[in-house]
Amino acid sequence: MITVENLTFSFTDKDLYKDISFTLEDGQHCAFIGSNGTGKTTLIDMLMNTDEYIYDGKIKKEENLRVGYVSQVSKSNKDQEITVFDFLSEEFVRNQEENARLCEEMATAEDLEAIYEEYQKVLDEFAAMDGDHYESNIRKQLKIAGLEKLENLEIAKLSGGEFKLVQIIKQMILQPSLLIMDEPDVFLDFHNLNGLRDLINAHRGTLLVVTHNRYLLNHCFNKILHLENADIQEFDGNYMDYNLALLVKKIELQELAAKDLEEIERTRKMVDRLRKEATMIDSAQKGRSLKAKATQLARLEARRIKEPFVNIRQPKIKLPEVPIEIGDEMEPEVESASVESTEMVAADRKVLLSVDNYSLSFDELLLEAVSFELHEGEKIAIVGPNGTGKTTLLREIFANNHPAIHVSEEAEIGFLSQIHGETLNEENTIYKEMDELGFDTKAQVESYLADYCFEEDQLNRKVDILSGGEKNLLQLAKIACGTANLLLLDEPTSHLDTYSQLALEKALAEYKGAVLMVSHDFYSIANCVDYVLLVEEKSVRKMRIRSFRKMIYENHFNKDYLEMEQQKKQLEARIEGLLKASDYEAAKVVSEELEAIVVKMRGI
Repeated sequence: MITVENLTFSFTDKDLYKDISFTLEDGQHCAFIGSNGTGKTTLIDMLMNTDEYIYDGKIKKEENLRVGYVSQVSKSNKDQEITVFDFLSEEFVRNQEENARLCEEMATAEDLEAIYEEYQKVLDEFAAMDGDHYESNIRKQLKIAGLEKLENLEIAKLSGGEFKLVQIIKQMILQPSLLIMDEPDVFLDFHNLNGLRDLINAHRGTLLVVTHNRYLLNHCFNKILHLENADIQEFDGNYMDYNLALLVKKIELQELAAKDLEEIERTRKMVDRLRKEATMIDSAQKGRSLKAKATQLARLEARRIKEPFVNIRQPKIKLPEVPIEIGDEMEPEVESASVESTEMVAADRKVLLSVDNYSLSFDELLLEAVSFELHEGEKIAIVGPNGTGKTTLLREIFANNHPAIHVSEEAEIGFLSQIHGETLNEENTIYKEMDELGFDTKAQVESYLADYCFEEDQLNRKVDILSGGEKNLLQLAKIACGTANLLLLDEPTSHLDTYSQLALEKALAEYKGAVLMVSHDFYSIANCVDYVLLVEEKSVRKMRIRSFRKMIYENHFNKDYLEMEQQKKQLEARIEGLLKASDYEAAKVVSEELEAIVVKMRGI
């Protein structure tokens, strides 16, 4: 369907692809992954609009390839006064109207050849979209996505997540040869994420999906394209198998590197000895021996270069240091502990935020009589369906000018926003955005941002051309410069690659301040917070994380799968520990256990 051969492409300050090759074949469901800023969105644009780029290599596309596209951002036509069904029918109705117009022209035209050619083209388009069955196809797709009850609802009344699914369905029912989707999962709640999963798995055509969502990656794809460090790797299989293959390769490479290091040291000593002898004795044989050993040393050094897909650079996110009194530190939650006993510990700490009888309405009432408190060191996630007012509540807490909201004078807030322009000046360069925070030298800025995966040659780029994930990393870098003891995080893992998500989870776990987070990412919620404020019936209900996990498991996951996933994480952690200890034989044994778990998970 698409073949890319030896593709090389650069921006003025960055090489995006160096001699990369891959194929997309008919019927494949391909996940396109890679670190933030590696050029995934640019590459899919090149596949769609090849003639607009100047590059080396070849991009070959099947003749008459029909490509559909779903962007990261929902289109603005949600304000149309039109039902969901009519919105999804638009292209088919347009085709039928064009067909009727051409029939009328043929009835009176003298020269039928040109009109008939256009008429045949319209008929072919309608057939390619399976136009004869479009009404039943629309209803079938709505049912798969769990949206069948919304068929006659105006699209203006849909939540953001529902509208995103409807846009995806609109592209799918046109039955393109290839459907490309760029992070279609961003901001979807759990229910709509399952709808997207089911749409992907039921789709019969070829898919290329840019995603960092761990849930979708584990459940949806049979091919992986991984872009890192200007190179690309193809893997035929699912994401769990791919990660297992990378881990096995990492064990092999580190074992080889350890052996190489011994050989390198031995060969280097020999080269040094031969050099000394060559300076004292003028001998052609000594010179040849020196050259041979020096060449061997160069080969060994070259072999130590790490493969770009095994040791991927992960940001080192470090949130602000928050001083706390040793006696006041909260005990971590114990699964058997009661929510009452944990609340008693929290009650001994200062209240940083209180919300008392908060209500929110736009065209309709969204939230009513919402009340809760956030104490020092507590971490809470606000969770609920799309469009229930969670983000608005968080932003009003940040503004602190609502009578129902009280932020303590002792609270210093760090805010991460979905709307990047609220916290970043997108006209600034990356360097200027950070320099304004009080760094003494440019070298300090460069060193600091290196931990967030911004290279020195990137610092003169404007913020507005960064990817969504890079903008979130830049927001986190700015927050970490401060002394905030209360973080307000609005979908902090959105757009972040999986490596950055894991780094953020680690940073949140180590952070001693308070956190109020809006998120739809199950993994981040389960791994990072003490409580959940669940939005239901226009108010919120406080749940301890154990109860929340149980609810999500029952509604969205297979229980056996999740138990095995936990075992998988434990085995992966053991392997990492064994690699640090250079115990490669034991790491190989554990990797075999890990493979057995992955095989079982694949069958569920």
